Amino acid sequence: MSLSNNTTYETCTVETSDGVKLHTRVFKPKQQQQQQQQQQDNNLVIVLVHPYSILGGFQGLLKGMAIGLAAKGYKALTFDMRGVGKSTGRASLTGFAEVKDVIGVCKWVCDNLNTNRILLVGSSAGAPIAGSAVDQVEQVVGYVSIGYPFGITASILFGRHHKAILQSPKPKLFVMGTRDGFTSVKQLKNKLSSAAGRVETNLIEGASHFQMEGPAFDAQMVNLIIEFADSL
Repeated sequence: MSLSNNTTYETCTVETSDGVKLHTRVFKPKQQQQQQQQQQDNNLVIVLVHPYSILGGFQGLLKGMAIGLAAKGYKALTFDMRGVGKSTGRASLTGFAEVKDVIGVCKWVCDNLNTNRILLVGSSAGAPIAGSAVDQVEQVVGYVSIGYPFGITASILFGRHHKAILQSPKPKLFVMGTRDGFTSVKQLKNKLSSAAGRVETNLIEGASHFQMEGPAFDAQMVNLIIEFADSL
């Protein structure tokens, strides 16, 4: 299906290791841009992981970013995690079952989209879930977090995910609004002070957690993701 002069998308179903079927959308640049990207010897695919299912997170929240990435020449995937939309299965409270969803989608990408390089991008609770998958998929070469919930209250649910991404040697970028609400700038810096490998942060002045999930920031997020992707 054509979305604009520059992008198309198609839907498919991805099956996880435990038999859950995930409703997935693949956003692609039009042929000319894709050829330019291939000429640059860059077959990187960007997999986007949506916010917390139990609070209404779904892949549609990432559509603007996926279209923006495809318009700039990248293939991008969104998917509904288990128990959301047309995906089967049941959402979990702490997001550990959903890590299998991310791994399953990444494996599907490698098998079907002719790539061995994936950038994982997680939004809100999608960030800890994606972070726990980073070192479980060899082809993941980098990670971007948008509003990782490192704060004390959020850590009751997602605290056991922190270790995986903080100890990963793979390059990582943490994007957060200075008025996040779940995580303070100080808490973010404290957490990242012990992180392994290359770690970058980008603070969006005055932005709140849920503003960052909204369409007003899509273009800015696309530019930050691409700038990071081009450095990998």
